[in-house]
Amino acid sequence: MDFPIIGVIGGGQLARMMAPAATALGFELRVLAEGPDVSAVAAVANATVGDYRNFADLADFAAEVDVVTFDHEHVPGEHLRALVEKGINVQPGPAALIHAQDKLVMRAAVERLGLPNPRWAEVSDPGELVSFGSSTGWPVILKTPRGGYDGKGVRIVADAEAALDCADWFGSGPLLAEEKVPFRRELSALVARTPSGESRAWPIVESIQVDGVCDEVLAPAPDLDPAVAEAAAAAALRLAGELDVTGVMAVELFETPGRGPGFLINELAMRPHNSGHWTMDGSVTGQFEQHLRAVLDLPLGATSLLGGAAVMKNFLGGGNSDLFAAYPLALAAEPAAKVHTYGKSVRPGRKIGHVNAVGSADDIPALRRSAGRAAAIIRDGRDPLKEN
Repeated sequence: MDFPIIGVIGGGQLARMMAPAATALGFELRVLAEGPDVSAVAAVANATVGDYRNFADLADFAAEVDVVTFDHEHVPGEHLRALVEKGINVQPGPAALIHAQDKLVMRAAVERLGLPNPRWAEVSDPGELVSFGSSTGWPVILKTPRGGYDGKGVRIVADAEAALDCADWFGSGPLLAEEKVPFRRELSALVARTPSGESRAWPIVESIQVDGVCDEVLAPAPDLDPAVAEAAAAAALRLAGELDVTGVMAVELFETPGRGPGFLINELAMRPHNSGHWTMDGSVTGQFEQHLRAVLDLPLGATSLLGGAAVMKNFLGGGNSDLFAAYPLALAAEPAAKVHTYGKSVRPGRKIGHVNAVGSADDIPALRRSAGRAAAIIRDGRDPLKEN
């Protein structure tokens, strides 16, 4: 048998969750891991420890696989371009990935394609930030173009005086300034695309954030206008096609009733995404299997819901450091819940797992209670419904 070898750069939980899908399809998954104890190492047979910022490490790893893909978007673009020049199959390619690596590049592309953007500007010093805020209204959002995630690299600037206090943020170059969008809720459009151009979208979901971190995902987004859902999916598919994206891409959105098509584009991620974890148990084809199909240019799987609705609940590090000790209580309390842990040591605020609950379209409140209860038991080591 001649099955392909897929190389994943980065050893985080996304690479870890690709492993069962690769095993089911008969593919070999290899990981270039940041260290011997990162999340994915325990889930794959072949993990190489190396530095994704070092071209020699990347080239040695890539030479032994059939396709290179990613657990994160932080690999230097010049290294990826050099790999492509050496004939390495990199999916998504560097010309697409730059739109997830650099928010200024992404904003310019969204504008060029005529898709709904917040008002934005590239600002090089506090004075330019003051000018932007004065024209759009305060407060405004200031973002580092590269490296930010889960609320990191984002600052709310209240007024002109606060803008003048942001000088320390400009040390590494221009920043992205955006209007602070008044929105109803956050949505996410998850799509996949192959190198030959086949693409599919999952239903639009609601993404609930707590302190800048995804806490809960409701699929499909409850009470979303069908016209908005259709337009959002179409926008995500168009972005994937126009930017030549391959693999899974998440388009984070603001729902903005009465403005444009009812949504604005927030950010892009070109890899499986937290807002798509519900697909592991709630969709005909989960995002990790779909990503592997896509980067290998295989036909994509169906993306319809199983059961009509799904809820994903993240759990972060909390008071319980022995996660397995909480399993008997959690699994007995919610036997229909599906628990996924990431093999990480417990640290307050660190993403260490999620719980999925799947049911009918009328059951979202009950599914939220089920997933939330199981997650809380694992996080805290006790049942919140049995406390006095």
